[in-house]
Amino acid sequence: MFAVEERSSGQYIGRVGPWSPPGWPGLEVGWGIARECRGKGYAVEAARASIDWAFATFEIEEIVHCIAPDNAPSRAVARKLEARHDREGDLFGKPVDIWVTSRKSWAGQN
Repeated sequence: MFAVEERSSGQYIGRVGPWSPPGWPGLEVGWGIARECRGKGYAVEAARASIDWAFATFEIEEIVHCIAPDNAPSRAVARKLEARHDREGDLFGKPVDIWVTSRKSWAGQN
């Protein structure tokens, strides 16, 4: 994942980007922004750049976003990215909603 820094201060505020650890349902672009910096568009901006980079770098047809069912802010980010809720899953004993951004739909919006 990539480090996210606040432009005005240079302060580290989180991480956003691709990763695919063993057992994951696909290449994910995920996000984690410091609580005090949420709601300012950092996750959406960085995720868009990360999705662009991932599709340009890897020969994949889709990117997943694994989101805890009760994580409303991350679901909102996924919606802003125009990802679609694809299915429910289980990651290491914890339920997740798996959202998908397809190469085809991404190419149509960017």
